[in-house]
Amino acid sequence: MHRLANRRQFLLQTGKAGIGACAALSMPALVSSCAVVRRVKGPSGTGFKQEPLPYTYGALNSAIDAATMELHYTKHAASYAANLQDAAKAEGVDTSKPLEDVLRNINQYSTAMRNNAGGHYNHELFWKIMSPRGGGQPIGSLATAIDASFGSFEALKNGLADAGKNLFGSGWAWLVLDGDKKLRIGATPNQDNPLMPVSDLKGFPLLGLDVWEHAYYMRYQNRRADYIENWWQVVNWDFVGKRYAAAFRS
Repeated sequence: MHRLANRRQFLLQTGKAGIGACAALSMPALVSSCAVVRRVKGPSGTGFKQEPLPYTYGALNSAIDAATMELHYTKHAASYAANLQDAAKAEGVDTSKPLEDVLRNINQYSTAMRNNAGGHYNHELFWKIMSPRGGGQPIGSLATAIDASFGSFEALKNGLADAGKNLFGSGWAWLVLDGDKKLRIGATPNQDNPLMPVSDLKGFPLLGLDVWEHAYYMRYQNRRADYIENWWQVVNWDFVGKRYAAAFRS
């Protein structure tokens, strides 16, 4: 009994010490150093330069008008790419390696790197998860996983729509695969994303919806919900499904 009491006291004291050490850290450090988070790496290889848009500005007109796409791609997204390259040069980042390496260690870098690396990565993904031949529903293993995680495709749509509509200010709504190989829905503010240790939502991004006003305001004004509803018409489920399969195998 005496040894058992001593062991309990030891565990209590060491537990308090561990909590105290974590509490002394800033929140980003707390997330990265003290929380145990399983990670799914998934396909990697995003570069530091802006890739060509895979369709014309007007190709997604059923959801996003040509003027918005042109402004979004040539001004907003291009600015993130240019500023990212400047930040990478200033901070000695090896741009021959995937951008995902920076995002997973974003606490080591400046705010400028966080904002522009996130903005560039998010937009490079955003263009690819849309297609003029998009819409419909996912099939195969992704469809099965969606039914298992959310009950139905409609439940996924409603959940992602709620994440986007209810996000205060600007940011992104996400479908991710987490470290337990489960699908999750959530949102991140500004240009953060689920690869970053500073994000409350963690996982490998399968699908991301841009709900910054510059993504929709020219056509929809303040009607973010209408933009989200129409956006499903251009989702490239073939791309998202392949991304899910690759991430699930990783």
